[in-house]
Amino acid sequence: MVHTTAPEWVTIGLIVVKTLVAVMGGAVSYFAYKAYRRTRSRSLGLLAAGFALVTLGAILGGTAYELLGVSLGLGVLIEGLFVLTGFSLIAYSLKAE
Repeated sequence: MVHTTAPEWVTIGLIVVKTLVAVMGGAVSYFAYKAYRRTRSRSLGLLAAGFALVTLGAILGGTAYELLGVSLGLGVLIEGLFVLTGFSLIAYSLKAE
């Protein structure tokens, strides 16, 4: 789907930034999960899940819009719900123990 409201450089920039968010979010989630596996700390498990949900939300919002043809508003809502849930898990993990 071609964006008609943004210049091409904005679309390319968005793709680059979202890709880097996916890579970095995946790395943070992976290292948090490795720490959880090593320590079996419930807090670290929740932290890893929270970071994974935030990362997944960043990916799914744009993917739903670009590939599935949902409206931009619905794509942003999907992203927001995942990010909200992820941050809630992160906050809970930091408070839990």
